[in-house]
Amino acid sequence: MYKLLFSLVVLCGLILAFKSTNVDFKKDAEKGIQFHKGSWNDALKKAKTENKLIFLDVYATWCGPCKRLKSQTFSNAEVGLYFNERFVNVALDGEKDDGRQLVKTYGIRSYPSLLFIDGNGKIIKSTMGFHNSDDLITFAKTVLKK
Repeated sequence: MYKLLFSLVVLCGLILAFKSTNVDFKKDAEKGIQFHKGSWNDALKKAKTENKLIFLDVYATWCGPCKRLKSQTFSNAEVGLYFNERFVNVALDGEKDDGRQLVKTYGIRSYPSLLFIDGNGKIIKSTMGFHNSDDLITFAKTVLKK
């Protein structure tokens, strides 16, 4: 009986935690990652011109881990400093516009999907799910070693 009650309390807490987090995916944190505001094609051109990889975050507005990435990891000043200097950063809703097309193109099956892509549109490396600030920077460093 207590196990069932405990499980229900934990489940309700998790649902409330993900539902109550109101995140504006269109707004960047002042000191965090600054995401490209143009089209996907513009991002590809920019990556080629600047000789950088694209860091692509494909999210869904209803996704709890996506909300946590946006509010906790992408807003982190250290993450912003690292990513803004080294990548063309793009965040797209996988259920709208360019994001919907990229979900098909890259075979994305879950949110959040984090991809590192060259200026020709080729995936260099990818990962899924929530990553804290340190883990995301560490992962990005493995991408740049290649």
